[in-house]
Amino acid sequence: MNTPLSRRTALQAAGATVLAAGLSGGLTATAARAADDNSAPKLVTYPRPATMPTNTSFKVRVRTAPDGDWQTLDIYRPQLEEINPTTGSGKVYNTSMVYFDFQGSVEIEVTYLKGGTTKARVRPDSLGIRPELGGDTLVFTLDEPKDVVVQINDEIFDCLHVITNHICPNPPSADDPDVIYFGPGVHTVTGNVLTVPSGKTVHLAGGAVLQAQVFFKDVEKAALTGHGMLNAGPGGILCEGSRNIRVEDVIIMNPNGYAGTFGMSENVHVKKARAFSSKGNGDGFDVFSSTGIVFDGCFMRNSDDCFAIYCHRWNYYGDTRDITIQNCTLWADVAHPINVGTHGNTDAPETLENLVIKNIDVLDHREPQMNYQGCIALNPGDSNLIKNVRIEDIRIEDFRWGQVIYMKVMFNPKYNTSVGRGIEDVYVKNLTYTGTRAEPSLFLGYDADHAIKNVTFENLVINGAVIADSMKKPKWYYTTDAIQWFYNEHVTNLTFLTTAEAEAAAAS
Repeated sequence: MNTPLSRRTALQAAGATVLAAGLSGGLTATAARAADDNSAPKLVTYPRPATMPTNTSFKVRVRTAPDGDWQTLDIYRPQLEEINPTTGSGKVYNTSMVYFDFQGSVEIEVTYLKGGTTKARVRPDSLGIRPELGGDTLVFTLDEPKDVVVQINDEIFDCLHVITNHICPNPPSADDPDVIYFGPGVHTVTGNVLTVPSGKTVHLAGGAVLQAQVFFKDVEKAALTGHGMLNAGPGGILCEGSRNIRVEDVIIMNPNGYAGTFGMSENVHVKKARAFSSKGNGDGFDVFSSTGIVFDGCFMRNSDDCFAIYCHRWNYYGDTRDITIQNCTLWADVAHPINVGTHGNTDAPETLENLVIKNIDVLDHREPQMNYQGCIALNPGDSNLIKNVRIEDIRIEDFRWGQVIYMKVMFNPKYNTSVGRGIEDVYVKNLTYTGTRAEPSLFLGYDADHAIKNVTFENLVINGAVIADSMKKPKWYYTTDAIQWFYNEHVTNLTFLTTAEAEAAAAS
């Protein structure tokens, strides 16, 4: 597996089929004239391979601001799912996505071809983008690459996802012997799984579509990069027993399983990966018994948990620690944006510790099951202990169905063989929720020996109000009564502070 592969050997061994080519054709004239100017506006677009399905709800054009030449973007068709709470069946919906690269600023023009537009919204709200709307066409500007969702008339599924990247200054060469290179077009591999040797980089150029799972098995210093796409594989990425792995920029579309599984691995950095899913168990990125995993700048829209952090399951064993999820935008059509702790090892109890969840925009959460609600859920089962969790700068927009945050020491016989050991030392800073649909958030220890201990909220803001133990309320009320949250008798040292109070306490 560690035999060096040339580009030709790699593609032949993979059984790759190239159906289209011509990356240079997507480079605008403005960009071409300014190719040597690192400050000049540039725009790179990519043709959609003819065999990839499209959607017809939108027409999208883009140009470098303020007066570049307009280019019409090809539209891809991600699929999404919604669960019927009465029958449990899932309904699949088509949606729309475009992607491109740029430098400088770009102006994006979106026309809703179905008509009847009365309002438009560009999310996440934290970006402060206010589109100009005229009839069925809206225009907005991006000053740097961001991933956004354009919603017309509050449509949940018939919306437009705009994925953007920086222009790569030094892309890998197709002739590099350490690169397994896929150019624009659709590619297939034998068995629908591409196994990556140590020291190799799989590169998906813009406009490339690889119909396969990318598999890192007991390797190190390997990577998956590029502005292309993994589509409809048995899963997007599978990383087992590997270390020093890098994933950057790729789009994972409609996998038959998780967008990414990281088991018994170490030092994995996933940056600006994007995932869309509609299949059952359509999680985004799941971590099992791993250490030093960082997810940075990802956009996730999934039909199950966007991120799930666990210990033992299947053939994965051991603690999970030093996990970071940061600078991400999350939309969970089913289940949680972030879920921690369900699976572990009753026979040899494990620990999930040192978790950082930071600078997150939650766009949606829809989950009818009370046990599995929570935009962020800490749910240890199977004798897991969750400890040392830092949650900071979380912006939660109004969602369809669920809770803002949920902590429960759990024993669900469907998934667990024992109760979790507990939750300890959780610090939540600058969590903001704006909306009306949230169910009461719950904090539930199992018993005195399986409890929740030492949870602090600093600057919790619910619909503009700062929630603190010092806030004005009847003296016999709990602080949680002010926002209709609930905690039971097996929760100890639950504290709500203002930032000033937290700073004064730290200084004393």
